[in-house]
Amino acid sequence: MKVRENGITIGKLPAGVKNCITDVEGVAVGHVTMNFPLDAAGDEYVCTGVTAILPHKGNLFKEKVTAASFVINGFGKTTGLVQVNELGVLESPIMLTNTFAVPAVTQGTLEYMLAGNPEIGDTTGTINIVVGECNDSYLNSIRLFPVKPEHAIDAIQNASEHRAEEGAVGAGKGMICFGYKGGIGTSSRMVEEYTIGCLVLTNFGKKEELLRFRTSERSALSETSDGSIIIVLATDAPLSDRQLQRVAKRCGIGLGRTGSHFSHGSGDIVIAFSTAHKIAHFSDEVTEIRKQLREDHPIMNQLFAAAAEAAEEAIFNSLSQADTTKGRAGRIVHHIDLLKEE
Repeated sequence: MKVRENGITIGKLPAGVKNCITDVEGVAVGHVTMNFPLDAAGDEYVCTGVTAILPHKGNLFKEKVTAASFVINGFGKTTGLVQVNELGVLESPIMLTNTFAVPAVTQGTLEYMLAGNPEIGDTTGTINIVVGECNDSYLNSIRLFPVKPEHAIDAIQNASEHRAEEGAVGAGKGMICFGYKGGIGTSSRMVEEYTIGCLVLTNFGKKEELLRFRTSERSALSETSDGSIIIVLATDAPLSDRQLQRVAKRCGIGLGRTGSHFSHGSGDIVIAFSTAHKIAHFSDEVTEIRKQLREDHPIMNQLFAAAAEAAEEAIFNSLSQADTTKGRAGRIVHHIDLLKEE
């Protein structure tokens, strides 16, 4: 269960009804989870997947949303973030997967978007696909490329506005966090009439680095790679792309509160978007009018705090809901027992 449902409260701001990124109206999340051996001995094992985050269920190419990204530590392999930061818009689902599946997931997402937009690459420009990744090679036979383009399409088509499934699911199936089973986690915060939702893909940290909680004696991996985390931040607050980047930076505070120090080999990346405006791809207008919050209004500080709190709780939710998982070469990564706060 979520840590909050186990009596542990993180931060001071109230969570949304679902305590999920889908508390932001219109946002949907879909997973494809892959978990099976490739040989009788289990030396090769598929333990991976794909997760899709849709800012809305309409045509994302024709109705873009304001977006930005922030790189806390750049040891990661993503697609599309250069253009997101240049133009300040998102025009595709945000896709998460394992490191070597980025090309396949990009292709599948592209195929999905082309099928719904025959004008792309013909009578109008191309499209910018956004994919983030973490390395699940400890449990997953990553060199065998088990993720195919169709898995990305399935994840998008599976997307729902219900409370997202968390733990060892989707892109999080093979991920490890603080030496225990990590994966997908999500949380949300309410700031006056606005909502901030956060979804994370956790794959970082050693067991000795975990802060705030005491754990059981259940065995954890003593040595793991530096790892990574992808943080997706959604809000319905009317923010510009520059303001979104400012809010996205504060997710690093929540990440640090869990025990991360943004290690050398960690790809710690935040992708943020606002659903407050839909930006038409086709328009003959010379100008457009958008509403945005004042920079010096106290609500901005509340949004900063909300981003930090939601990111921290989402990370702990990824741990609390991830089941013990078996992978390649007989390896096992155990579920964590979060007993209580220190």
